[in-house]
Amino acid sequence: MKIVGGTKKKLAASLLLTGLSVGVSCVPTAPTEAPPREKKRRQADAITVFITGNTLGELKPCGCFGGQLGGFDRRPAVFNTVPAEERLIMDAGSLVKGDAEQDLIKFNISIQAFSILGYNVVNLTAKDVEISENLGLLDEPVIGFISPHTTGETIGRRFQSQYMLKGVPITLCVVTHDLDASSVAQIRGVFGPVKPGHKQINILIVNRCDNGVVASVAAMGLVDCLVCPTESDEPMILSEPDRKPLAFSVGRYGRYVCKLQIRAARARDELKLSFDAVPVTEDLEQGVSMTSLYKDYQQLVREAGLLEKYPRYGLPGGLEYAGSKSCMPCHAYEYEKWNSKAHARAFATLARVGSNFDPECVVCHVVGMEYESGFVTQDKTGHLKDVGCENCHGPGSEHIRTRGTAQLTEPKSTCLDCHTPAHSGDYAGNERAFREKITHWREPNAAGNVK
Repeated sequence: MKIVGGTKKKLAASLLLTGLSVGVSCVPTAPTEAPPREKKRRQADAITVFITGNTLGELKPCGCFGGQLGGFDRRPAVFNTVPAEERLIMDAGSLVKGDAEQDLIKFNISIQAFSILGYNVVNLTAKDVEISENLGLLDEPVIGFISPHTTGETIGRRFQSQYMLKGVPITLCVVTHDLDASSVAQIRGVFGPVKPGHKQINILIVNRCDNGVVASVAAMGLVDCLVCPTESDEPMILSEPDRKPLAFSVGRYGRYVCKLQIRAARARDELKLSFDAVPVTEDLEQGVSMTSLYKDYQQLVREAGLLEKYPRYGLPGGLEYAGSKSCMPCHAYEYEKWNSKAHARAFATLARVGSNFDPECVVCHVVGMEYESGFVTQDKTGHLKDVGCENCHGPGSEHIRTRGTAQLTEPKSTCLDCHTPAHSGDYAGNERAFREKITHWREPNAAGNVK
C-alpha cells in the first residue's frame, strides 16, 4: 500500500485539527527492545495479562441494537479491575481491515487509544507495519511496538516487564514470530536466558496456528502461552487442558478481552496460569478519554469528506433515484403509512450520535448510496436520506416518467443487506415480526407476502 496524490499530507492535516498526528509522536517513544520495567514492589497475589487483538477497525459497536459487545471506550472498566503495577496490557495486532482513507484514520486513532489506555506492548502484523511506515509512525514509535516484519532499529521482536509475585521477581517476556519466514525452532534464542533468582513467563505471538504449530511449540518446552490468530469473534482455547503451552486465540472486533492470570502454584518453584475471556458489555462504564477520542474520530471522518468519496456504480439503463416524495402522487396511502415507520427516520438516528458523516453507518440509513444518483450528503441529496421506497422497490425515475407503465427493476435491497448479525442481532429467527413492523400496504396483503 502506497499513499499517493498527497493523501498522507491531507490526512496529517485533518488529524492535526483535533490535536492528533501522523508521523509526529505525541507520547514517549520506545527503544528497539523496551528494557524490563521495574514495577512497584507490591506483594501481588496474581499477575494479570490483558490481551486484545484483531480489532479490525471496530472502534466501537454501531449501537443499532442492544446487547452489542466491544468498544475501546469500555476497555478501561476491564483493565482497571487490576492495579497498574500488577498487570500487563498487550495487543496481538491486526488493527484495521484495509488501507483505505478511513482505515488510515482508524489506525491512527487506535494507536492513540493504546497510548491513553496504558498498553505496554503492541504487536504489528505485516499490514500494520506497512500502514505504520506509510504514516511515519515507525520513525519515532509512540508505544512499545514489536513485530517480526520489520528489521529497523526502532522495533524489536521482544518485550520484557518485571513484577513481584509473593516476594519472587517475575519477568514476563513477549516475543512475536513469523512462521512463514522461519521455523519455530528459531525463537529459542529470542526469549533470552532467565535471570538468576527470577522466574519467567514466555508468551509467543504467531501469525498462523494449527495443531502442528501447537505441537512444535510444546515440544520445545520453552513457551508458556501461545497467542494465535483467529477467524472467530469469540476467543478460543486451542490446547489440551493443563498442557503447556496454553494456546488460545483472542477473538475479533474487540468484543472480548482475554485475561491471563499468573499465580504461585502449591508445588515449590512453579507458576500456575489461568485463562478467561471477559465480554466487553455495554453496561460497563465508558472511559471519558475514549469517548472524547471517538468524537475526534467522527470529526476527522467528517473533515475528510468520506461520504462524497464513497465508491459508486452506475445504474442500468440510465435509471436514477427520485426520492420517496416522488411516489406520493400515485401511492399516497403507502407513502403516509411508510412515513409513520421508523425506517423513514433512519438518518436522524445517526445524527443523534454524530455518525451521520460516517459512510460505514450512513449506507444503511439512506437511499442508493452505492450508486450514481443515490445519496451523497444531506446538503446535496437531502431527498434521499432515510430508508425510502426505492431501497426495496428499485430506482423510480423511469416508473415515474411513464406513470407506472415501466416496471420497477433492480437494484433492489433486501432486509438482509443491512439486518446482518453485526447490525441487527435479533433479526434472524424473527423475520416475520420485523416485516409486520413495516406494513404500509392495504389488506388483504400481509407482511408474510412481502418479497
